[in-house]
Formats: sequence, structure tokens, C-alpha cells
Amino acid sequence: MHQADAHTETGAVPPDATGTEDTLELRLTEELLALLGDPPAAAAGADASALVGDPGGWSPVTTSAGVFQLVTVQPERDLAVISRWMNDPAVAAFWELAGPEAVTAAHLRRQLAGDGRSVPCLGVLGGTPMSYWEIYRADLDPLARHYPARPHDMGVHLLIGGVGNRGRGIGTVLLRAVSDLVLDNRPLCGRVVAEPDLRNTPSVSAFLSAGFRFCAEVDLPDKRAALMVRDRAHREHL
Repeated sequence: MHQADAHTETGAVPPDATGTEDTLELRLTEELLALLGDPPAAAAGADASALVGDPGGWSPVTTSAGVFQLVTVQPERDLAVISRWMNDPAVAAFWELAGPEAVTAAHLRRQLAGDGRSVPCLGVLGGTPMSYWEIYRADLDPLARHYPARPHDMGVHLLIGGVGNRGRGIGTVLLRAVSDLVLDNRPLCGRVVAEPDLRNTPSVSAFLSAGFRFCAEVDLPDKRAALMVRDRAHREHL
């Protein structure tokens, strides 16, 4: 996947066009879900929120940057702004979703019409949409092939959309807030992971400042990434 947590202080092109893996490629079976302790109904899509929960329903949080809330993406409302962010050269360099709105629409559709293991959200700060997030099950993602995943690992991808919100530490503040939201609302999740592109030094720095630790360099199909982890057990100390 192309999610690179682009410009934290700053759907993908279809797989057959890029040769890369997509979050929704892996098939979930009832046996796999039972092994992981997830409701079997999720495999049939009966309860798409069972795997990740409902990030759009999580309570707003007050941060040093203002009141922040995740809102589940609605393409008819949000596609234009997300596509505009994806066409920002600083974002496109890592997400690789530049182009007409149809490119971003396809990326969002694969998540919204999928089995619920990845949920796209807008980040709304002080009432203004200013960031894009994907909250996903890292242990059910192709990423799990490249690191020692644990059951119920959760992952985050993000980009900060407005230039005015970059380089001010807001990415760090929101990364901490969102990872806290994940840990608060997903009690089986022991850690939150991310895999920013190693070249994206502002993003890696933001994760470190938000309490994530650098674990390893990981060779993914489309990039060399920094595996970042924020552990539930250490959340109060970092």
C-alpha cells in the first residue's frame, strides 16, 4: 500500500496498475477470526465494525491544538477535499494517489465496501477538516507479512492536509490523541503500529515525539519503512 503517513508535520491506485498489495486483499475466514478472537460474523460482513470498531463514533478529545474528532469518510461529502490533499506534491510523493478524483474515490471505495478491517476518516480540528486518517487492523493487513504481528494490532495512516498545519507539532499532538483513542476503544489491542516511509523524516520524527518507538526498518513492496510501535503498557511513560 502507499499509505506513508505523509507530512504528519507536513484508496490506492488499483493493484493491477501498480503491482502492490492492498489492505483488503487478504481473505478472512471464520477459522482465522476465531483464532484471533474476533466475531465470525465479521467474515461475512455482517458486522463491519467488529474488526476495527467505529472510529467515527469515538468521542471528541481536547488537545493542546484544540478539540479533535475522527469522522468516518462520506465520499459524496469528502471526496473533493481528500483528492485535493492527495494532489499536493508533498503528499503525493508518499501516498501516490495524485490524479483525478476517481483515483481517490477507488481507494476509499475499497475500504468502505470492504469487510471493515480499514476505516477511512477525516480528522476534524476545531470544527475544520484538516487531516485524513486510516484506522486499520495491522494483524490482518499485508503488513503482517513483514513484521512479527500480534493479534489485534491496530495501525494508523495519516496525512495533514493543510500547509498551515504542518511543521508546528500538530501531527505529534494528533498522533498521540488518535493512538490513545484506539487503545481506549479497542481493549484487545495491545499496541498501535505505523510504517512511515523512511525518507519522510518529519513523519518519523512526529511518531517518535508522540510516544511511538522505532522497532526496525521494513522492506515493503512499495517502500522501505520505519516500523513504529506505541505499546499500551508504556503509553503513560512515553
